Amino acid sequence: MAGTDRGGRPGPEDRDDMDWLYRRDDEPAPQPSPPEPTRVFGPDAPADPPAGGGRRRASFGDPGGPARSRTESGLPHEAGPAQRRRSALPPAAPPPRPPASPPRPAPARPGPAGRPRRGHPVRRTLLALLIAWLVFLIATPIYAWTQTTKIEAMPSGSNRPDDQPGTLWLLVGSDGREDLSKAERERLSTGGGKGRRTDTIMLLYRPTIGKPALISVPRDSFVRIPGKGKNKINAAYAFGGPQLLIETIEQNTGLRVDRYAEIGFAGFAGMVDAVGGVEVCPKKAIKDRRAGLDIKAGCQNVDGPTALGYVRTRYTDATGDIARTQRQREVIGKIAKKVASPVTFVNPVRYWGVNMAAARSFGVDEQASPIDVGLMGQAMLGTSGGDGLTLMIPISDANARTSAGSSMIWDIEQAEEMFADIKSGDTSKLDRFRADS
Repeated sequence: MAGTDRGGRPGPEDRDDMDWLYRRDDEPAPQPSPPEPTRVFGPDAPADPPAGGGRRRASFGDPGGPARSRTESGLPHEAGPAQRRRSALPPAAPPPRPPASPPRPAPARPGPAGRPRRGHPVRRTLLALLIAWLVFLIATPIYAWTQTTKIEAMPSGSNRPDDQPGTLWLLVGSDGREDLSKAERERLSTGGGKGRRTDTIMLLYRPTIGKPALISVPRDSFVRIPGKGKNKINAAYAFGGPQLLIETIEQNTGLRVDRYAEIGFAGFAGMVDAVGGVEVCPKKAIKDRRAGLDIKAGCQNVDGPTALGYVRTRYTDATGDIARTQRQREVIGKIAKKVASPVTFVNPVRYWGVNMAAARSFGVDEQASPIDVGLMGQAMLGTSGGDGLTLMIPISDANARTSAGSSMIWDIEQAEEMFADIKSGDTSKLDRFRADS
């Protein structure tokens, strides 16, 4: 064959013709660059820009591209079996996106600079008035307490009865005139008598079991007075003041007096006027010159001086001191109701007047506290409102002739039963001694 040498290989002429096929020429053929490692790109993965800023060529893993790898020179190489298997796989799914968070509320727009928000002016005014009113309600009784007279009333010594459960108050209405002016004596019709006696004597008991009890002690009770023999019980106050009166009560009842309170003529009338008067309902007209009383029958509102005469009169009743103690409990109960009524607390003039009248009128023992007085008022209100007992020491003779004149004699047996119940701290069985039964 022409163009071949002896060994059957192409000759030089033929080699020139075959150089186009075998790329044989005089210059050495360029050595191919090592192939670029095959990379798989997902749909969302960014592709590297082609070197030299040329157009990006499809590579293995590109959707729609040939399943072949390309070198940096751009010459194709046929993909191997592993590459063909990878190219047959579907494109990788994109990673899941995190759930969308709820929309945040837009921040509040700040107000104009230099103008802080303020409450409604009406609300501010109402709040200020409420605070001022509460301060007034608290400060008034505190101030009144500082004006209250303190009395050295509790007796000393070791011969006093043992204490009983609960609290026992001795309430006294004094008929002393020394502290009254001439005009006050005329207005109150007290006369000009000298000395101090007790027009009203009551025991107010707050028990541990049962209802509170208000017990009238008739002022003409004929009893033994320590160191003075037997006399009317109101004489004990004249002989030795509150201390001797307490000793007399304790020795004749076996009860221990815990607290003491006293009110005079002017103080009683002042309390009635401070609450706007009280209503009394006499069954018949009463006219008593000594007490300065002249009222008609039937219910009517009376002022302080008239109420004082109403509780002092005794010569117009056949039962004398018994009827008087009933009227005393009646009026005291009505005063207590009016003091505790809502009108007192919403009317500043009345509230101030009641507290000041009480401060000028009442005297209490030196050991009493404002809390003690408040509890006393609560017990008094209970007895006047039907939640307590109104009693009187049992009497066997209401008009006995004694060395002290017409006197009242206690029913010793029944009186001792009453005192024993109180001594036990239980008033649940005292209904049988009701003054109105």
